[in-house]
Amino acid sequence: MEDALPLRDMVYHKIRQAILVGDMQPGERLMEIHLAERLGVSRTPVREAIHKLEQEGLVIMTPRKGAEVAQITEQGLRDVLEVRRGLDAMSIELACERIKDGDKKALNDARVAFEEAIKGGDIRELARTDVAFHEIIVRATGNQRLIEVVTQMAEQMYRYRFEYLKDTSSYEKLVEEHRRMCEYIEKGNKQDAAKVAREHIDNQEKSIMQQLHRTSGFGFGGEF
Repeated sequence: MEDALPLRDMVYHKIRQAILVGDMQPGERLMEIHLAERLGVSRTPVREAIHKLEQEGLVIMTPRKGAEVAQITEQGLRDVLEVRRGLDAMSIELACERIKDGDKKALNDARVAFEEAIKGGDIRELARTDVAFHEIIVRATGNQRLIEVVTQMAEQMYRYRFEYLKDTSSYEKLVEEHRRMCEYIEKGNKQDAAKVAREHIDNQEKSIMQQLHRTSGFGFGGEF
């Protein structure tokens, strides 16, 4: 529960989530006094949160301007997705070999939940169900080291995933890719499963790159 977290962690998670889901825009300045007032805390936990977010690469310190939300760059996108592409292909191949019947059902249920979320039109719920779908595949590998690495990457992926899911034209393709993943895992078809997993990331990269080329920064909206 967030309410049970130490104050500094609560502040960190709130600011971090606002950045990840786009409520705080790339290039937006992070004013300690302003944030402290909005969160009802002193400046100390805000300063600590900003420092931690800088270490994660979500915040940058700019001379004469101070802290601001880091931009999403083409190179950063490529770097993250290049690693994720390999991890997802490996995960789904292992899942084809090791997934249990109960996890197969859970995966199919997660696929359906994602499709229902599309009908609901809530991007946060869509992102949550998308993450849940892929987490089942990773957990099915039974490889704790792989699970740890993918979990760490997921933190960096979330920002990109959220932007991708704003592209409603991608939904039909996403649904089809999820269905194919379920089908290939059910059949134990490692080769085709890995292929669709890589395509899944390739399509995400193409979509976000198009958004980057259309705008200097993403047109985030929302309230923090």
